[in-house]
Amino acid sequence: MRTLVVIEFLSLDGVMQAPGGPDEDTEGGFRHGGWQRPYFDDVMAAAAAEGMADTDAYLFGRKTYQSMAAYWPTAPADDPFAAHLNRTQKYVASRTLPEATWQNSIVIEGDVAARVAELKDEPGGNISVLGSGELVQALIGADLVDVYFLSVSPIVLGSGKRLFRDAADVRRLSLVDCKPTATGTVLLTYEPAR
Repeated sequence: MRTLVVIEFLSLDGVMQAPGGPDEDTEGGFRHGGWQRPYFDDVMAAAAAEGMADTDAYLFGRKTYQSMAAYWPTAPADDPFAAHLNRTQKYVASRTLPEATWQNSIVIEGDVAARVAELKDEPGGNISVLGSGELVQALIGADLVDVYFLSVSPIVLGSGKRLFRDAADVRRLSLVDCKPTATGTVLLTYEPAR
């Protein structure tokens, strides 16, 4: 059975919106895009490399997929992130995307939770979810997340989309690992408490 890992960059107040760039996601009038970039360091790069080594598939929501597909296929070939992302299997959960053109990409239509459960039952490495806030809400609601890898940076944004939103039930997590970085970010790994 495969492990579904949700990987998110978060502000101290739990905002996950637009960590990478100013125009990444301005929905709701969000003005702080690119907030995470100053916190990236060698510790985070090593953690990313470790995560990539264990990942043989990615799962994206449509918006995140389109943002990633617009950049990574044309990134420099010697970039290890680009090399990994481009060759690895990608699944896109979308009701509106007619096709996925980034190499090794498949659109998941219909019951996403059921299809993800099927993917988890197949042999293989981790299935990692990057960003994809709306998709992650559905995966949390369907109790499909096995691991949360959270990069929490020392910045308070005050507004924006959060990872953990209104929920009907309390969800308890167990801390599996914790690593500080040189920039004040903390890399936290949680599993749902069973």
